[in-house]
Amino acid sequence: MTEATHPQTPAAPIGLAPGLIDQSHQRSALFGLRASDEPEFSSPLRGDLRNALDENRFLFQHAAPVMETLYDQIANTHSMVLLTSAKGMVLHTLGDTDFLEKASRVALTPGMDWSERSKGTNAIGTALSEQEALTVHGSQHFMDANKFLTCSCAPIFDPYGQVIGALDVTGDHRSFHHHTLALVRMSTQMIENHMFADIFPKAIRIHFHSRSEFLGTLVEGIVVFSPEGRFISANRSAQFQISLPFSALKAHTFSSLFGIPVSALHELFSGALPTPKQLVLHNGMAVWCRATLKTTSLWSGGPAADAPAATSGAAPLAGESTSAHVPLRKPPMSSLQYLDTGDPQVSNVIHKLRMICGKDIPVMILGETGTGKELLAQAIHCDSPRSRQPFIAVNCASIPESLIESELFGYEEGAFTGARKKGAVGKILQAHGGTLFLDEIGDMPKHLQTRLLRVLQERKVCPLGASKEIDVDIAVVCATHKSIKDMIARGDFREDLYYRLNGMVVRLPALRERTDFELVVGKILHSLCEDSHKASLSPEVLDLFKRYHWPGNFRQLYNLVRTAAVMVGCNGCIEIEHLPDDFLEELQLVPPAFPMPMPSARQCPPPLITLPTSPAEMKAAGQGDGLSLQDVTVSAMAQMLRLHKGNVSAAARALGVSRNTIYRKKDLLPPDVLRD
Repeated sequence: MTEATHPQTPAAPIGLAPGLIDQSHQRSALFGLRASDEPEFSSPLRGDLRNALDENRFLFQHAAPVMETLYDQIANTHSMVLLTSAKGMVLHTLGDTDFLEKASRVALTPGMDWSERSKGTNAIGTALSEQEALTVHGSQHFMDANKFLTCSCAPIFDPYGQVIGALDVTGDHRSFHHHTLALVRMSTQMIENHMFADIFPKAIRIHFHSRSEFLGTLVEGIVVFSPEGRFISANRSAQFQISLPFSALKAHTFSSLFGIPVSALHELFSGALPTPKQLVLHNGMAVWCRATLKTTSLWSGGPAADAPAATSGAAPLAGESTSAHVPLRKPPMSSLQYLDTGDPQVSNVIHKLRMICGKDIPVMILGETGTGKELLAQAIHCDSPRSRQPFIAVNCASIPESLIESELFGYEEGAFTGARKKGAVGKILQAHGGTLFLDEIGDMPKHLQTRLLRVLQERKVCPLGASKEIDVDIAVVCATHKSIKDMIARGDFREDLYYRLNGMVVRLPALRERTDFELVVGKILHSLCEDSHKASLSPEVLDLFKRYHWPGNFRQLYNLVRTAAVMVGCNGCIEIEHLPDDFLEELQLVPPAFPMPMPSARQCPPPLITLPTSPAEMKAAGQGDGLSLQDVTVSAMAQMLRLHKGNVSAAARALGVSRNTIYRKKDLLPPDVLRD
């Protein structure tokens, strides 16, 4: 269970040692498989997909938002993200349309079995067998049909140390990236850490790391104890830092690991905003700690509830799902006032929302993916009279169509095969008294739109298999990046439901359209560090940020800044060398408003052609009005490829970009410019 290091040799530089490949191939042969076998589309597990999704509901709930974030980072790279069960059944996929079609030819689709027993050596099956994160590249696959793939997979461990599933990124073997496995590992760690917060809401949680700036990040250790100090669980980072596997930790207590009694822990972390404290582990390592303790409700003398003794300060991602628990304290980012950072468009939105606050008028939030629609929905809830009641978020795009009905409306025992005993409460009833946030409402299946319309009209909900309706009191906020009116014209969205949801329609501007960019970046940096510390941006980095188009908006900006801040630490200055390579590659092709400074280690030969820097220059260059930046970029690539007779490597060097940057635009380039 500790972080594994995978031995590497020149013959197998990608994630999986030759010995493990040989062992996996031997197992595959013993299963009766042959390299020449054709893809199997009649998986014995396929008919059990609905049951598997229900059994893995806890895993799916925590993995789906992380899958979206991971896919945002690999989009347009001819790849896909997959979630599987512990048995290797594919539960859910996200991916580029062109590659999803290729994957379907080898049965890499939901409901199919990708265990070693079924598909031989492959990243999913082999990672689950070895219980290690690994990459299987090209010819390392056992079956010939799968050798066009490169797959990076990590097993997901539940808070009790058992494998609960796997997260995988699969792509074309020709576009392999060495950092993909690291992204998968980080995403898996994020899923596992999210599980801890949900499954142990009343336990003592210690968050620790040898360096205080890493508290609140993915690499922090989390160890969980009962109120009496008995060990319950620990994440993989904690096991690595403590130098004990999960099985050995079961014999320990809080006192034996940290050297002080539990009573002293309460004294150390008493007060409203205690700072991290330094403790010494049993192995002599000094670590900085935060503690989440079971304490009395901050609002009244009501039931005990979780209150963070020292908050991590990390801001939630705009696309992540939030907990159904009632927030005991309003986090500063969950208020309309906090979100009003001076941009006129945003200020106008917030002014409108304040006027209808508490009136239970439905709100529809429009905007591109990543513009902060869920964050705005949380702020609407937290500033309303319902703020002490649940805020329930449902992403209509991330839940499989086969599950969304039971997720929304709940079901009675025996409603369908595999239904839980005693049934399940749906999201609508969970939101009773509070706010229901329907994200990506444009992706709701047509047959469920009718049921939702009835709920909104009658204020009653009928769970699947139930014989009577239940009264429900909810405020509704929905969001979408799609044009609902266009969907209505195509017959994909009910017009009567649209007019029931659009009591107040507001649009969030894209990040590139906002005038408060510097203040927004400052708030993100402030949220990542202690109040007395804050990382900063160098002027060169800020200039790059200002001229980038930010297709992923705040989600992309937050992820980029968070990673860079971890690299430099609080009080550090983020320089160009702290930014990811793919971000810098994209900027090489952006028409600069000024020369872009690059660190000497990354300097490339200057382009042999000059990209225009303004619409006027585009017109003067004979490129006409109305051309997009992408048009100019593709034109530059095509010109350079023709000059170098289709040699991608030579064209990339001349343009000062990577070969993959050109390959990502392959579908947009004229067919005659690329050499086979």
